[in-house]
Amino acid sequence: MRIAIIADPIDNQKGGVHVYTRELVRHLLQAGGGHEWILIRERKDPSLSGARQIVIPNVRIGLGLAALRLFFVVPLVLWWHKVDVVFEPAHFGPFNLPARIRRVTMIHDMTPLLFPQYHRFHSQWLQRIFLRGILRRASLILANSAHTAADIRTFFPEVASRITTIPLGCDPDMQPNANMTWLEQSGIRPPYWLSVGTIEPRKNLIRLLDAYAAYRKTEKDGLPLLVVGQKGWKSESFYRALEEHPFRADIHLAGFVPDAVLSALYTHARALVYPSEYEGFGLPVLEALSCGCPVICSGVSSLPEVGGDTAWYVDPMDTQALTRAMLQMGQLPADDYQRLRQEGRQRAALFNWADHARDWLDAVGRIDRGMPDPTPESPSAARPSGHDKVRNMPV
Repeated sequence: MRIAIIADPIDNQKGGVHVYTRELVRHLLQAGGGHEWILIRERKDPSLSGARQIVIPNVRIGLGLAALRLFFVVPLVLWWHKVDVVFEPAHFGPFNLPARIRRVTMIHDMTPLLFPQYHRFHSQWLQRIFLRGILRRASLILANSAHTAADIRTFFPEVASRITTIPLGCDPDMQPNANMTWLEQSGIRPPYWLSVGTIEPRKNLIRLLDAYAAYRKTEKDGLPLLVVGQKGWKSESFYRALEEHPFRADIHLAGFVPDAVLSALYTHARALVYPSEYEGFGLPVLEALSCGCPVICSGVSSLPEVGGDTAWYVDPMDTQALTRAMLQMGQLPADDYQRLRQEGRQRAALFNWADHARDWLDAVGRIDRGMPDPTPESPSAARPSGHDKVRNMPV
């Protein structure tokens, strides 16, 4: 088949969808499968081989030019190149394709519908207008977790028979990394508590600041807090709370860091503290475990599917529970702590991009042979055992 991937997130994002698209493309090209690959991108990567890259610049001066590219230019290019399948990895499209071209859409989460207050108005507005039509026209809908698949069925039960769940993988370079260069240059001495993710309301970072204040009032010489992630939308209240924090001097903002640095930051952290209110998957949890970094995270949405029985889970709305978890993790005996690090790496090994790419190819190949397994526990979904018994509850 001639398969096109709208790979814009590789060029215009730095968050989870960027990682997903980058790793999927890399591993699909390695897997081959006898297919012809076309990548629609905003700029060309000369180092990437195995796919034809078609560059369609995206001019972001008002919505008009971006909409022209999305709704007319990209579909025309795909039609001209006679593709058989088009894959949209960022869940907004593809659009305006003839019926002979099969559409595959990846849904990472349903937060614009579940938590519209946490998104910019135009984002939630566009999702409400277009998402139902996108899913109705899709030949195959991919979900990154059983929880996301269940959310799709709740909002759009009419498409349930076309949903297949394929858990994400973990970058093989996300391994223990003893390099201290970035930390030394930044004047940060490990260990520390680590937060990773775009700074936006759903990540629940104001509650993390409150929990950290309570932790430091109990542990006078407690560990610093390192916050990694680019500034996102509706983040003004976080920065106000940060500037008023009683322990502001011990809270460090790193902004976006490359993966080679991020793996080192996970490695030297006491734990990743991730009280997100909702995640479609939760890549930072998986990355932390892969680097041997214990995890304290919310016990909601898809996070138990990722953390299994190795993460420590808390109610994301309970500041005191989060504080207690940090205190207990900080006081954990050395043998228990090392065992937790090892168990985390074993858990993370269940998720890899090679398996994801293989399951992706299998799901797309089944379009011609009948629709994929409609249950959220499709063959690939069972691989990481998303319904493990949760233990290690600190509260």
